[in-house]
Amino acid sequence: MKNNKRHIPHPATMFLILTMAVVFLSWIFDIYGLSVTLPQTGEEIRVQSVLSPEGIRWLLRHVITNFTGFAPLGMVIVAMFGIGVAQHSGFIDACIRRGIRGKQEKRKIILWVIVLGLLSNVVGDAGYIILLPIAAALFHSVGLHPVAGIIAAYASVACGYSANIVLSTMDPLLARTTEEAAVASGIEHGNTGPLCNYYFLFVSTFLITGVAYWVTRWKLLPAMGNYEGNIHFNGYKPVSRKERRALIMAIIVGIIYILFVLWSTFSSYGILRGVSGNLMRSPFIMGILFLISLGAGLMGMIYGFSSGRYRTDIDVIEGLAQPMKLLSVYFVIAFFAAQMFACFEYSHLDKCLAMIGANVLLSVHLGNLPTLILFILFTAIINLIMVSATSKWSFMSFIFIPMFAQMGIAPDVTQCAFRIGDSSSNALTPFLFYMPLVLTYMQQYDPQSSYLSLIKYTWRYSVYILVTWTLLFIIWYLTGLPLGL
Repeated sequence: MKNNKRHIPHPATMFLILTMAVVFLSWIFDIYGLSVTLPQTGEEIRVQSVLSPEGIRWLLRHVITNFTGFAPLGMVIVAMFGIGVAQHSGFIDACIRRGIRGKQEKRKIILWVIVLGLLSNVVGDAGYIILLPIAAALFHSVGLHPVAGIIAAYASVACGYSANIVLSTMDPLLARTTEEAAVASGIEHGNTGPLCNYYFLFVSTFLITGVAYWVTRWKLLPAMGNYEGNIHFNGYKPVSRKERRALIMAIIVGIIYILFVLWSTFSSYGILRGVSGNLMRSPFIMGILFLISLGAGLMGMIYGFSSGRYRTDIDVIEGLAQPMKLLSVYFVIAFFAAQMFACFEYSHLDKCLAMIGANVLLSVHLGNLPTLILFILFTAIINLIMVSATSKWSFMSFIFIPMFAQMGIAPDVTQCAFRIGDSSSNALTPFLFYMPLVLTYMQQYDPQSSYLSLIKYTWRYSVYILVTWTLLFIIWYLTGLPLGL
């Protein structure tokens, strides 16, 4: 990243400023009595001021639990344990040196990072935690800017969160809400199953891959220039015979571990499935991040002891503790971010602003296709302040599905348009739960990194993907092709 002499606020300072902005806005809107009514329950929601006596008492009571209950905190720590052992033992370094022959592998590395980012939504949010540091190491190993690897992986995970070639964890959740909204509105036609958008999202995966690759290679990398930071790549030291043998043993153990997890999940004796036999809310889905971390740590341990890098359990503990040096900065950022998210949720600003925007959109009378395009843009904008797809769709579906049904638009079409807007702007919002972690990863390689420097490079991903994805939707809609099964 090119040097910049101007002072850039630290990410922790940025979240403190955002918290103050949320508090101030909640005070202003509370004075004017801003309120909305949720269509699915008829409940009236009013903006609550954090500066009111009750708001101040709430903040003092919850300032610690806001931090300890911050959703990504525990997941990040658990995931970094496994990654720490795999990195400290030399397993990740050996994989890179064995798999990458030289700097001519640049195109392949860029493509693989983007594809893995898109496919990572199969296991929920694990891509944000696990893929980003690996992408930085891969980019660095072929002479590319490591922060560019973080940004490319982040944009792929965030903007491609809805697209996949297989069913993701988000598909059944959104489909269930779509079905509830359709039934509540008396809509009996249309497909509302988990695979109702599968064909479209399958094709979208290849489209987004191409767009993200083009932006990374022709926009991001030239803009970032050469890396001149304090973390140096040691070069392509050949893998020794002892390291190769240790690598083979670690991979074999990893394969056995994966097969055991799959058997424990999908066999007739699977103990990792839910009580009803499906995967939703099952131990496998809810514990997927720990399973990945355990697998990475296990392979790291096998490699470490086999290669001679590890001698005793003390070496393994050092590997577990190594990521805590990086996470010390993350904890500071996460503390202020947690307060911002908590104040935002307490104030109800997100729901009130989203409902006002929805009412404005419904007041615009256009044809079906222009209305759907506006709906995509509206969703992308609302996503900047209300990131959770399930939370957004839980009230937006009850507004737009019945209204669009009166225009002859089926529920699965409405859901498909929602998913385009919902994913495209993920890379731009400061309200993403994993934003503190992304900024921490970036600061490891470039201490000047901030939210502003992040969106300086990610806006192209969001805009280009939003435009091309919307064009694909328009073509799909005009040709009358089925969106899914």
